[in-house]
Amino acid sequence: MIDLRYTEAAMSAATAALFYRDPRAALAFLAAGLGLEAFMVLEDQSGAIAHAELRLGAARIMVGGEWSADAKSPLSVEGKNTQIVHLTIDEAVDAHCERARAAGFTILMAPEDQFYGDRTYRARDPEGHVWAVGQAIRFVSREDAAAATGLTITGWPDEPSVG
Repeated sequence: MIDLRYTEAAMSAATAALFYRDPRAALAFLAAGLGLEAFMVLEDQSGAIAHAELRLGAARIMVGGEWSADAKSPLSVEGKNTQIVHLTIDEAVDAHCERARAAGFTILMAPEDQFYGDRTYRARDPEGHVWAVGQAIRFVSREDAAAATGLTITGWPDEPSVG
């Protein structure tokens, strides 16, 4: 019988997989800048990282090297991104932003309060991936969010996620 505890306990329904020219360096700067912790690292016979998985709380991120024409670091495709990875944290987001800056991330947007109740910042890592990091700071009702933005909103959290 196959033990599914790893899949059920460690993986969410969607997990981002990011490609880096230098995955070993990525593990170091993602730990230093964002607080991600490597909990699984697979190395080939030469010691190169074939696959790694990192976590921050319940969030999981996969990291690997470039391995095909479609699996490239932003550095290899003129800095283009087709996604932003968003991390939700419990700690002070302003201090987290300064940690990322000190570790070599380029801050694209300083921490700002958002209409939906989070305080967020955006940063580009040394290989060009863009990260958004947010902390819930207040509950905002659907009605208040719609009034603030002028958008028609379908679906919205009913309960505050901040304590």
